[in-house]
Amino acid sequence: MYKLLLKPLLFKLNPEKAHYLTFDLMKLALGNAFGRFLASVFFGFSHPKLKKQLFGLTFKNPVGLAAGLDKDAKVFNELSSLGFGFIEIGTLTPKPQPGNDKPRLFRLQDDQALINRMGFNNEGVDAAAIRLKYKKTNTIIGGNIGKNKITANEEAIKDYEYCFNALFDVVDYFVVNVSSPNTPNLRELQDKEPLTHLLNHLQTINQAKPNRKPILLKIAPDLTNSQLDDIIDIVKSTKIDGIVATNTTIAREPLTYPKAEIEAIGMGGLSGKPLTKRSTEVIAYLKTQSHNAFPVIGVGGIHSPEDAIEKIKAGADLIQLYTGFIYEGPSLIKKINKELIRQNILS
Repeated sequence: MYKLLLKPLLFKLNPEKAHYLTFDLMKLALGNAFGRFLASVFFGFSHPKLKKQLFGLTFKNPVGLAAGLDKDAKVFNELSSLGFGFIEIGTLTPKPQPGNDKPRLFRLQDDQALINRMGFNNEGVDAAAIRLKYKKTNTIIGGNIGKNKITANEEAIKDYEYCFNALFDVVDYFVVNVSSPNTPNLRELQDKEPLTHLLNHLQTINQAKPNRKPILLKIAPDLTNSQLDDIIDIVKSTKIDGIVATNTTIAREPLTYPKAEIEAIGMGGLSGKPLTKRSTEVIAYLKTQSHNAFPVIGVGGIHSPEDAIEKIKAGADLIQLYTGFIYEGPSLIKKINKELIRQNILS
């Protein structure tokens, strides 16, 4: 129904307007217990073999929603009824910020891709924390945290600390985002020295809590093998719990659109099918070079069960959808889980 009726209508709208209209429709249809029940019957699929124990958490299935869709934790209850095994909210920053100037979200339909330069637009971590406090779902929730645009990199550690403390009691795990291409100079925090310092600082705070929470790091697909080797060393030295691979890319290959048309769009992170191969390569490299030393959540260009299986065979312990969810709709979650069982991939 999504691809036949709803998607054609939404894709006639400006992408960002379509995004918020979808939120309104979800609240209307799934904002009550009965609607969520019907959705779970239609889209849900459960099987004992889908359950995954990771980071001390039990995921009901390995298919999650990546950060970026429900930035402000406004529709995670509704989204949880669509069959996701976990949902990641954010990226959240300490202070509210409007993000970059519009237009800032672009569809490349022929390539099943998106380019976005949203710029961590959100209402601030405290507002999201209040919503999460009153959640109506037992689905695992991750908190993706970042820094405000106006915060200098030298002061960024304070922003991450603030977000970490604000969300600690209302999320199940954390993802540290230093890899978005849409906040000036943010990716410089992926360098070995500042990243090690940031993660060690969060781990110190984490260990002082009565019950620590898993901390993962989200990395860019544009890192070289040498930089990925540094990431492996950092994970081992800081003893964080894993990696989310990968964020959007600043690359523009392979795309079928004319170069002039892509250049006219301008800066931003590319997601969707063009990212499939590279994100899988990063997952495989991390797993191979680290000798499977830590878990990896695979994300990037998953538009079919085959894409998901490719990620898992490359070493992904869990997977996340974003652009594929927009193009294929909620039925993709069920299709992936059913195919994982049919092929006995998770045994």
